[in-house]
Amino acid sequence: MSQPIIAQFQLNYGQFQLEVDLTLPGEGVSVLFGHSGSGKTTLLRCIAGLQRAPSGYLQINGEVWQDTKRNVFIPTYQRSLGYVFQEANLFPHLTVEQNLDYGRKRLANTSTKADLTAILGLLGIEHLLTRMPARLSGGERQRVAIARALALNPAILLMDEPLASLDNKRKQELLPYFVRMHQELKIPILYVTHSQQEVAQLADHLVILNEGKTLAAGPLSEIFSRLDLPLIHERQASTVWEATIVKQELDYHLTYVAFESGTLCVSRIDAAVGTPLRIQIFASDVSIALEQPTASSIQNILPAIIHDFNDDDQGHCVIRLRVGKQLLLAHITRKSKILLGLQIGMAVYVQIKGTSIFI
Repeated sequence: MSQPIIAQFQLNYGQFQLEVDLTLPGEGVSVLFGHSGSGKTTLLRCIAGLQRAPSGYLQINGEVWQDTKRNVFIPTYQRSLGYVFQEANLFPHLTVEQNLDYGRKRLANTSTKADLTAILGLLGIEHLLTRMPARLSGGERQRVAIARALALNPAILLMDEPLASLDNKRKQELLPYFVRMHQELKIPILYVTHSQQEVAQLADHLVILNEGKTLAAGPLSEIFSRLDLPLIHERQASTVWEATIVKQELDYHLTYVAFESGTLCVSRIDAAVGTPLRIQIFASDVSIALEQPTASSIQNILPAIIHDFNDDDQGHCVIRLRVGKQLLLAHITRKSKILLGLQIGMAVYVQIKGTSIFI
C-alpha cells in the first residue's frame, strides 16, 4: 500500500514567505493550484530539492528526503523523481530515442529501469524515436519530455505547468495522454497549474495556494464545491462528476452519460459505450426551477435539494445543491433567489445545458 507524501516547508524571501504543512495521497494526481505568485513552483522546487528550504521535512514513499532537525537533505540527483518543466528542454542534437536513453544511463541498476515500451505506448510516441527535436510539434516534444522523466522509474513525478507554453489546440491534443497517465500510473504525480480545466480533468486531490500558504486541501469534489473559497464566484466555477458513456445517439450527435444518480445528455463524445470519463458542469450553465419544466429546450432536468448558498455584495448568489449524492453549483442572481423563495433543504429541479458540459 502506498504511503502518503508529507511536505512541510518554511522559506522566507522577504516579500514572499512559503509556509506549508501538507499530507498528500501516495497515488493519483495532486494538483497545486493558484494564481501567479502563490508559491506553486517554489513548493515543487522544494520537493525536488532544487530549492533548499531552511526549515523543512519531506517524506516520499516512506523515505525521508529532508529533515532539517536531523540535518538530512538528499540532493536532487539522488532523489528518485522525474521533473517535467514548462519547456521540454530536449537535447537538440540527439534523436528522441537518444534523449530517452540519456537519462536512463544514470541508473546503474538495470532492474530499476522502467519498461520503456510501455511508456512509449502510454504517450503514443513509438513512431517518433528517430526524429530530431526540431521536427517535433510542441505537444510531441512535451510527451517526449514526460517519457524521459518516467524512464527513470521515479518514485514521484513533478510537473510544472507542462501545458503553459502550448497553444489551445496543442493543449487539447495533450490532455488525453495526461488522463491516461492519471488512470494507469501507480506513482504519485504533483501537477502545478492555474487552469481550472486541467484541475477538473486531472486532479484527484487539490491544493489551493495563496501567498505561500495553503488556502485549502482535499479531494477535488470537496474543494471545488466549498462555498468559503473564492473559486465559487469565478466565471469558471464548476463541479466535476465521474460518469460513464451509456448510449450514442448518432443522428443527433449526442451522447448519454450515466453518473451515480442519473443520466445526462451531452454533445457527441467520440468514445465507446462503457468508457469512463469526467464531466465538468459550469455553475453559470445551471438554472433552478420550483416545478419540473414540461416544455424546455434543455433536456437535462434533474431533481435536487438545496444544500446551502453564498451571497456576495454584487447581487450574485451561489447555490450548492445535491443531486442524489453529487454536489452541484448554480450561479443565479440574489433577486432570483428571493423571488423563488429558495431555502436550505428545499426540493427543486435543476436544468443543465448539455452543450456547455465540458468533457
